[in-house]
Amino acid sequence: MQINVTVGSGCASTELAAFDRALFHAGIANFNLVRLSSVIPADAEIVLSEPGSYTAGGGWGDRLYIVLAESRTSVPNEGAWAGIGWVIDSSGRGLFVEFEGNSEKYVRESISHSLKDLLETRDMDAAETNMVVNGITCEDAPVCALVAAVYRSEPW
Repeated sequence: MQINVTVGSGCASTELAAFDRALFHAGIANFNLVRLSSVIPADAEIVLSEPGSYTAGGGWGDRLYIVLAESRTSVPNEGAWAGIGWVIDSSGRGLFVEFEGNSEKYVRESISHSLKDLLETRDMDAAETNMVVNGITCEDAPVCALVAAVYRSEPW
């Protein structure tokens, strides 16, 4: 199984429209998003997409199974930051965590601390913590930043 990690940012006249633009830039617009909890199936391959290069397969209105972190703001000079982190243990099992906030530092620290705790709770080992973080600053219009881990699409 391949899970694609993609990012998007958007700016528009409302926070909802900024979210839509971020989905578009992440290549995952035009789907019905089905949010998943954060368990990575054993032996899944995590593929990082270059910003603006990913397009989810599937048709208009299909279900798209994702883990999503998204942050919106309309406060001038405030940041919108989102991130997803993950670990995969020696058996091939893994976990995602997703965080949102108004600073990159907060999102990165939250991801690191949470992954450490989740591994400890499950008595899992992991050699490396991975993360993708994306942010945008509001200037004069609402903004949204997101990171998505895309599992697959499925028609109705």
